[in-house]
Amino acid sequence: MSNRGKTLKELAEHLDVSITTVSRALADHPKIALKTRQRVAAAAREHGYVPNVAARQLASGRSGFAGLVLPVRGPNFVDSYIGEFVTGLGEGLVAHGVDLLLATAPAGQSELSVLRHVVESGRADGVVLLRIAEVDERVDFLLDRKVPFVTHGRILDQSKPVNWLDADGEAAFGEAFDLLYDLGHRHFGLVSIAEPMMFRHLRESGIKTAIALRGDSSVRLEIVSAPRFDRTATVASIRKLVNSPNRPTAILGLFDELALSVLEEANRAGISVPRDLSVVGFDNIGAATFAPPGLTTFETSTRAAGREIGEMLIEIIAGRNTEPLTRLIRPALVSRASHGPVPTATNQKGERQ
Repeated sequence: MSNRGKTLKELAEHLDVSITTVSRALADHPKIALKTRQRVAAAAREHGYVPNVAARQLASGRSGFAGLVLPVRGPNFVDSYIGEFVTGLGEGLVAHGVDLLLATAPAGQSELSVLRHVVESGRADGVVLLRIAEVDERVDFLLDRKVPFVTHGRILDQSKPVNWLDADGEAAFGEAFDLLYDLGHRHFGLVSIAEPMMFRHLRESGIKTAIALRGDSSVRLEIVSAPRFDRTATVASIRKLVNSPNRPTAILGLFDELALSVLEEANRAGISVPRDLSVVGFDNIGAATFAPPGLTTFETSTRAAGREIGEMLIEIIAGRNTEPLTRLIRPALVSRASHGPVPTATNQKGERQ
């Protein structure tokens, strides 16, 4: 066998099928039987077949790329969530021969303007949207242009034909409240963000609904918020909550970075976690394991979600879905050492009386 990669014709002759069958199988065409697609893919890998991408694009009218716009807003280009998600998304796409096209939206430039350029230039066959707002102009733009897309998260208006995958933060925050309520806590704090993001709406709704279901008038909830990427304002709001003379006995962070900041401020104030204060987060980022005493949080499997969204987008680009694809994942509680029973009594510094 020659060391050079086979051509499409040679690969078809080797498999004793037509060139058209091989071409369609490599393009993952739904009319080609799954076993045939798998057989052709295996033979292509074995014999080093490399498709002529330019020819395929001319024939199919597709670019072979999926687009993702990343806003550059905070001090770090890639945070824990973005890093995990992009890794999974790339894995889900490349398994089907599609590459990920990353475009950035610098501070001062809207994501929509960058997204419009990606779409109108024809550089991407489909798009993935992250961090969905309650009312999201990017979603309306893509629906209007009939561009295949999937969102990681939902919009408020569920009547719109949007393909999405989301973690059920509403249920998770309800579960977190029930866990802490059963441990005797009645005074709760929630560190949130100022922006009208859908994940904020759902998680806040989750704890409020759980409180209402208990029907206990002794339960109190204090919510503090700051702009998502304003670290100074975020720390100030957390510090005010943690150092309050009558602070909550349990504080939830809308996501792990906020919960970890609560742990830092509690430590700075000499408040023992979980003896004097229980803290719970959401996302289970890597730092949650190592930050003392170990953050109780919820696993959302961000990398796996990215991979699945990539596979969903492939289905949508190929036109295999007749209805919007939606998937709601229930996060799993990761119980560590940052939560415990309500303290019997605390003073301003968190010392037992």
